[in-house]
Amino acid sequence: MGALRLVDLFAGCGGLSRGFLDANRDPGLGSKFEVVAAVEMDRSAAATYAANYGRDHLFHMPIQDWDSSKIPDADIVVGGPPCQGFSNLGKKDPHDDRNRLWREYARTVQTIQPDYFVLENVAAFYRSPQWTLLNIATSDDGPLSNYELQPYTLNAAEFGVPQLRRRAVVIGRRKDLPALPAPKGALAGQPEKYVSVQTALKGLESAVDPEHIDLPEGIFDFDGGLPGSFKTSELHLTRSFEALSLERFAAIPAGGNRTDLPYELQTPGWRRHKSGSMDVMGRLRWDKPSVTIRTEFVKPEKGRYLHPTENRPLTQAEGALLQTFPLDYQWCGAKVAITRQIGNAVPVLLATGLAKHLASAYR
Repeated sequence: MGALRLVDLFAGCGGLSRGFLDANRDPGLGSKFEVVAAVEMDRSAAATYAANYGRDHLFHMPIQDWDSSKIPDADIVVGGPPCQGFSNLGKKDPHDDRNRLWREYARTVQTIQPDYFVLENVAAFYRSPQWTLLNIATSDDGPLSNYELQPYTLNAAEFGVPQLRRRAVVIGRRKDLPALPAPKGALAGQPEKYVSVQTALKGLESAVDPEHIDLPEGIFDFDGGLPGSFKTSELHLTRSFEALSLERFAAIPAGGNRTDLPYELQTPGWRRHKSGSMDVMGRLRWDKPSVTIRTEFVKPEKGRYLHPTENRPLTQAEGALLQTFPLDYQWCGAKVAITRQIGNAVPVLLATGLAKHLASAYR
């Protein structure tokens, strides 16, 4: 058969698109994937997507503004509606407007009527009202009544991602198609073989020039222009830190965290709270996968984001490699925008695993 047509919703910087296109390299895949449409509202993320995949199929707009007459036919729809409203780290506001974007995802699926759709989100998605509403949508009287949901909680590390990242992945299939087996990564049940931080970062120097702070010069011509595009390898940048922060970093031993700091270097809050998150001000371990890379992974006060040996947090380049983006991937936007894109992305190797799983249904 011809290429499998893919629509990527809430495409962000293109993690899902990259993963599905990378699957095409597998000679045993059979049918190849072709991305026919991608929708992304955020300007910097849309520019990153355009820098890597072109603009001809990119719709830079809120998904609710996407005219149904412009929506192409597709075999598969993928996407991860924003999760901040019900993330474990968020306010868990059931009325957060971002949570309602799943309705736009459902509207698009209803319009396209693909063979399969894939919805990726935080594991907490299954405890949200949106999960309940999605089930209602696929009930007998719902707009997606001709679809069956197959929900899974997947660990990205089992798919070769150097990161312990648990995600909700819902596969919807048309009821006239056979059920798919559960997605299974090549490293499932083999945690001793998970990819380590050291292996993931081998393409970069450990030491970063303390004067190397600013992005290279360059403007990417997209919606008025913005910084870019920069290869992953050009994002191996540090930040300016106060003397107190540098002293704290130096006091954290290998594999340690905030509890290893001497009393005079602790904040009042850390002195009061001896339990809770033990990842704050923590060092990653060379021989293990990283913790989940989130949107503020350059801030060690937000989690275990200190370099395993250097007295600094992760760089954007290191975060991108831990999300399995290649060194030549192109990024656009200010440093904070690029950091957010990296943290919000679906890890490329997880997306590739899902692509191969779906492709198996067409053999």
